[in-house]
Amino acid sequence: MNGKVTISEKVEAQVVRNLTVKSCINLTAHWEWEHFRAGKLIDQWEYDNVCTAEGLNAMLDIMFHAATQITTWYVEIFETDTTPADGTTYAVPVYTPSTAYDEATRPEYVEAAASTKSITNSANKAVFTISATKIIYGAALVGGGTAPTTKGDVAGGGTLFSGSKFAASKSVVDNDVLNVTITITLADS
Repeated sequence: MNGKVTISEKVEAQVVRNLTVKSCINLTAHWEWEHFRAGKLIDQWEYDNVCTAEGLNAMLDIMFHAATQITTWYVEIFETDTTPADGTTYAVPVYTPSTAYDEATRPEYVEAAASTKSITNSANKAVFTISATKIIYGAALVGGGTAPTTKGDVAGGGTLFSGSKFAASKSVVDNDVLNVTITITLADS
């Protein structure tokens, strides 16, 4: 008897990789300023603002958690040399809001409907008619709460959506006019 024994090996291999799906959404609050004195444009500047955790959480809650919508937003300027950050809030803004302008209330952010992933008030700029000699260091977009129109309010329980210090402070005098256009853009990258 002649027996043959066949020996074989079976090797299997499998490469396992985690599937990574990466999606980023960039949110930008872009501010454009015009500074007029005696009817003449004397300065222009623009920059992007930080969107605060308070503002982003409000946006998520309104869009995805049925929170009450903030229907009107307001622009405020500030007169202290401080820099808002992610943790800056309406109640603790780290800056002193300026009330040195002729308008009785904070100027409204009157935006048009979103288009091409952006929303802007370019057709209805917020206007500050300055009422005293001051140095203005930055601005913020606020809304909601019990007193969002009140100049200088920090106790009304509102939301600070975005805020930023200017690259360079701006000296203003009585009757200077500051016009601001804010464009908020959401884009995937």
